[in-house]
Amino acid sequence: MNIYERFGAHLLDAVRVLEADGTLAPDHGVRPTLEPPRDPLHGDLATSAALALARTADAPPRELATRLAAALARTPGVARAEVAGPGFLNLSLSREVWEAELRAILAAGDGYGRGAPRNEARPINVEYVSANPTGPLHVGHCRGAVVGDSLANLLAFAGHRVEREYYVNDAGAQVEALARSVYLRYREALGEDIGEIPEGLYPGDYLKPVGEALARDFGRRFVVAPEAEWLATFRTRAVAAMMDLIRQDLERLRIRHDRFTAETELLAEGIPQAAEAELRARGLLYDGRLPPPRGEAPDDWEPVELPLFRATAFGDDVDRPIRKSDGSWTYFGIDLAYHAAKAARASALIDVWGADHAGTVKRIEAAVAALAGPETDFTVKLVNLVRLFRGGEPVRMSKRAGSFVMAADILDEVGPDVVRFMMLTKRPESPLDFDFVAAVEQSRDNPVFYVQYAHARIRSLERKAGALPEPPLERLDEAEIGLVKRLAQWPRLVLQAAAAREPHRVAFFLTEVAADFHALWNRGNDDPAFRFLVEDDPGLTAARLALARATACVLRAGLAIMGVEAAEEMR
Repeated sequence: MNIYERFGAHLLDAVRVLEADGTLAPDHGVRPTLEPPRDPLHGDLATSAALALARTADAPPRELATRLAAALARTPGVARAEVAGPGFLNLSLSREVWEAELRAILAAGDGYGRGAPRNEARPINVEYVSANPTGPLHVGHCRGAVVGDSLANLLAFAGHRVEREYYVNDAGAQVEALARSVYLRYREALGEDIGEIPEGLYPGDYLKPVGEALARDFGRRFVVAPEAEWLATFRTRAVAAMMDLIRQDLERLRIRHDRFTAETELLAEGIPQAAEAELRARGLLYDGRLPPPRGEAPDDWEPVELPLFRATAFGDDVDRPIRKSDGSWTYFGIDLAYHAAKAARASALIDVWGADHAGTVKRIEAAVAALAGPETDFTVKLVNLVRLFRGGEPVRMSKRAGSFVMAADILDEVGPDVVRFMMLTKRPESPLDFDFVAAVEQSRDNPVFYVQYAHARIRSLERKAGALPEPPLERLDEAEIGLVKRLAQWPRLVLQAAAAREPHRVAFFLTEVAADFHALWNRGNDDPAFRFLVEDDPGLTAARLALARATACVLRAGLAIMGVEAAEEMR
């Protein structure tokens, strides 16, 4: 139980006293909580519980806050309980509480803040990346991959069972276009001048090795053969080759998936047909005609009867077709069935999508509600685009990729640590500017360097320190105890970030921890008495080194969630 939970339990006891004496109705519905105050001068913990409780109480909020303060002031570890404004309650904790918390961090090590394993029969399913197997990962995929993987790490650290899934969209028009693109590279490998790659196909040079391999295996067998003879073979080989490239990129990003689910497998197993039958049986699928496109209908538009899912019954704007006029599945029809299959084996579903898929969120939410139940915990995290710069100038596309910047190019230049950290420096729904120069700059304006430098400095202290006595933590001053207070927020942040599905909070928090640590370090630059290693004072050195080690524990735990290795030294 972290500090906020522990003293929150005391707050809840004080609320129950007010319930017992009739001041509060037992069904007031307020779950009081404590949080860090916005201004540290107001204390260590704060709550606005009295303001919420007053809505159903026979007393004004300030009176309720005063009674809660009186009860909490008698709690061991509370040094002061003060009422502020219309009914805010601020608590200041005794120094002994913070010294004990510092010892708790050191005892737990890198596991400080880790949630106890939850008794979950099924895991939380996090589906991320799921890039079409038509080429290697590009920078946009890279951001979604980092967000999804860090979120999965965060949930696991918070105590959840997690399943990491990749959906392989290996059927449909885009993979047929891939096969035709590879066919051109196959002919090129046999010496033919194929000219410009036609529009609608994939022009990237990354397909050349696939064409060369096919040329070695089949010779000129398919050069003049009709498409029907080579399309399936080339499609299978091309998808396999692209998935190999994608897996290589993921491995370099330190990303692994527990499960790869292919669309062709869903179709072979009859998953979409089963979902269609269930919707029919429950009256959630009917044959109808879609309205014409918004605005003036084109001259060649004709209404066609299609099987429509009653998406509007579950919050969508229109009912959605699950099959096309030729009887084949729509993308939504397969996606609907896929999500139902995922929900059957998961306690919660999280999809990490590119922001360009925002328009499909409502229909998938409707599908999950219909097939898995409206109570299903389903979240879609939208990840916005990444704009690449070099010293402020936009980065041009590589010929090797064709029309996008490859993730491998970024990894080659700055490495996975920089990539993973930078991708979490903004909320995922906001666009992110990635500047190759700024990302490796050694300054406090670069959060990657700033956090890594804090850990490297601590490791340097540990290497330099000799044998030390038991740390007398009472010798730490108020500024140093302030860093302990920051570190004590870590378990609370883990729980809240996991519940909100927001791994970027970890990056933000580590930047704050690093700033607090560097501020203490810089005091020692100005005055040797404030250095972490103090000559001729092993006791003070031991206390400060204990604080530094606790800081390193939290930094390492947070960086591990982000998939970033903690630096031992800066080069």
